[in-house]
Amino acid sequence: MARTRALMIQIATGDPRPIGRQIVEAVRMKIATGELEPGDQLPSVRGLAQQLTVNPNTVAKAYAELTAEGWLESRQGLGLYVAPPRQRLSDAERARRLDEAVDRFVHEVVPLDYPPATIQARLLRALGALVPRKRA
Repeated sequence: MARTRALMIQIATGDPRPIGRQIVEAVRMKIATGELEPGDQLPSVRGLAQQLTVNPNTVAKAYAELTAEGWLESRQGLGLYVAPPRQRLSDAERARRLDEAVDRFVHEVVPLDYPPATIQARLLRALGALVPRKRA
């Protein structure tokens, strides 16, 4: 039997990203790192909206996007669950998104004037903190 998992996410009102985008990215990260596992039930739209004090329509749209992308699956009358793992994007799309993210990162970090070795060390440490949570 699947267990309902509380979504321990926070919404930052000062964040330039819309609230729905913050929800989508937080859920994706929790699934990608193994914090949410396949079969885990997510809180209801109304429940998460109350927890985050946001409009239920915002949560519904975020859940719909995650479902359309294959991160979540809807079970009629039962709710939303983390979908079994599968490659959600083509190899070309994954490569394009990685290049885009790296480009954004580089443009944000270079003006900070850190030596490349410091940037690489920090990046490896941040990635290392995420990967151990993911199960093999």
